[in-house]
Amino acid sequence: MTDGIVNLNKPIGYTSHDCVMILRRIFNTKKVGHTGTLDPAVHGVLPICIGEATKVVPYLTDTDKTYQAEITLGISTETEDQTGEVLESIPLQNIIDEREIERVLQQFLGESTQKTPLYSAVKVNGKKLYEYARQKIPVERPERQINVKQLKLTPGTLRKEADVVKFSFEATVSKGTYIRTLCVDLGKALGYPAHMSHLIRTRTAAFALAEAVTLEELEQLKDQQALHTILHPLQTGLLHLPVWEVDEELKKRIGFGQKLSRPEGFLIDTPYRMERDGELLAIYQTHPEDETIIKSLRGFNL
Repeated sequence: MTDGIVNLNKPIGYTSHDCVMILRRIFNTKKVGHTGTLDPAVHGVLPICIGEATKVVPYLTDTDKTYQAEITLGISTETEDQTGEVLESIPLQNIIDEREIERVLQQFLGESTQKTPLYSAVKVNGKKLYEYARQKIPVERPERQINVKQLKLTPGTLRKEADVVKFSFEATVSKGTYIRTLCVDLGKALGYPAHMSHLIRTRTAAFALAEAVTLEELEQLKDQQALHTILHPLQTGLLHLPVWEVDEELKKRIGFGQKLSRPEGFLIDTPYRMERDGELLAIYQTHPEDETIIKSLRGFNL
């Protein structure tokens, strides 16, 4: 079996699950998992883990994401993006000053609370929010903590089209941040109804759009029996975790999944990549009930 991570450029019109099913066929294995849902209307970086790499899915899913988004001011929609029915429309007579936009963008940097969009797959009482929305059933939308780490106006994108104003921005955000909701909130701060009119995910952790492969390219590589050439090693999906180098004796114990004494300098509540001469062995973390011990969270058979 082939083990590794595919840096996929997910095309518009496909769900993340669609891509998983296609890669199961291409790689001829059921052990395939994606690392963060992208809506069908969005394209861009979607790392997909194959074989043993599926064990790193939760760690890669938990990383920061970078997006290139376009916001349209003057129109809000039910879904908060370009696919929904119009809720409110206010014609804009003039273009907005760039300095005002940049000032508002700065207000959204850092940690804050974001309300989950109604048209999303987040569950409340066992039922997805979009099911409540479609059935017109009132529901309290849950809130989550997010962290906006970068938010920059894209130069040269501010423009007026008919009765709306559009501009693009780049955002680096924590796991679980909804960019369409961020667009709605940015619009409110600027004084207008708004929605997200375009979105590209340009980076997930170490995986960038410039190096991503398409489904068509994967099909060609399969025909050429060269799929291994685009697989990234498991470590690439774990570069955000600190490394703990071990000796040959500890390598053997880690191979058996044994608990170990917590070494000096091993941080509490931080998962570590346990490696021997660059070889990924496992992920260990301090035991939740005994801070003098570290335990295996994931072991790898590579």
